[in-house]
Amino acid sequence: MEAVASAPIDALKPRRLRRRKPIRFGQGLPGGRLFEVFTERPLGGRFRAARRLVSMLAWTLLCLPVQAVLVLLPGHAKSRFPVFYHRVAAWLIGLKVQVVGTPCRDRPVLFVSNHSSWLDIPVLGGVLDAAFVAKAEVGTWPGIRTLARLSRTVFVSRSRGATGQEAAAMRGRMAAGNSLILFPEGTSNDGTRELPFRSSFFAIADGARLIQPVSVVYDRLGGLPACRRDRPLFAWYGDMEIASHFWRLARRSGARVTVVLHEPFAPDRLPNRKALASEAARMVREGAEQLRRNRPAVPLAARLPESVA
Repeated sequence: MEAVASAPIDALKPRRLRRRKPIRFGQGLPGGRLFEVFTERPLGGRFRAARRLVSMLAWTLLCLPVQAVLVLLPGHAKSRFPVFYHRVAAWLIGLKVQVVGTPCRDRPVLFVSNHSSWLDIPVLGGVLDAAFVAKAEVGTWPGIRTLARLSRTVFVSRSRGATGQEAAAMRGRMAAGNSLILFPEGTSNDGTRELPFRSSFFAIADGARLIQPVSVVYDRLGGLPACRRDRPLFAWYGDMEIASHFWRLARRSGARVTVVLHEPFAPDRLPNRKALASEAARMVREGAEQLRRNRPAVPLAARLPESVA
C-alpha cells in the first residue's frame, strides 16, 4: 500500500530528482590550454603579439637613420621627431594613451613622474617634448642604448665622483632650452604605489624655469578597469625580462594608460629640494591614487607657503 502511494509522488518529481545513478564528474575542464576560457583575463592571440613585435621592429629600424641625421642638424627637429616615434610606438604596442592636462611650454621644464615600467618611455616620450634622464646601466643594454642615445637621453651614475659633472651636463641641457623627464623614485616598482621621491634628484631643479609633476597609471585592460591583479602585466620590475614582458602585454587588447599633467610651479617657490621632492611626490601620488580607484583625475595645484608665494 505504501509503495502504491509513493508511485504518483515520484512521477510528480522533476526529471533531475528522479535520477537513479549518481552524477559523475570528469577531472578535466573544457577548453584546455588552447582557449584558456577559465583565466581571469583572456590571453589573446599569438598572431597579435607577433604582428605587434614585427611592426615595432620595422618602425624602429625605419626611424633610426632618420633620427641619426636629425641629431647632426641644427634646430628642434631632433627633439620633436622622437615624440612622433614614441607616439606611434605606443600605438603599435596596443596602448591607448589618454592625457589629462596640458604640457608646460615655458621651457626649460623639469617633468617629474612616477615610474613602474619601460612602457613609461614610449608613453611619456609621445606626450612630452623632452629628453629622459636614465641610469647609466641603460646605456649598456644592447639595442636600447642606441635608441636612448639618439633620443638624447642623459645618463646618470650612482658614483659620487661623477655627480657634479652629470648635474652640470643636465643644467647645460636646460640652459640651452631643453626640457628633461626625471623619475625621482630612482627605480621602477610594481605599479600599486609610488616609492618616496629622492631629494637628491632635485639638485638640478634650479636650472629649470618650472617643475611639472606627472602621474602615469595603466588603468584599462580588455576595455575594463585594471585592478591589482593586472598590475604585473604593465609593471616591469625586479628580474623581469623585457622580451617576455613585451610578449605577454602584446597578446592583450583594450589596454589604456592615463597621463595626468599637474599644474607647474616655479622651483624657487619652495625653500629647499626636500620640500620640492615632498610636494611633487604628493601631487603625483594623489593623482595616481584617483586613477587606481577608477575615479576621474584632475590636475592638482602645488601647495605653496604663503610666506614664500
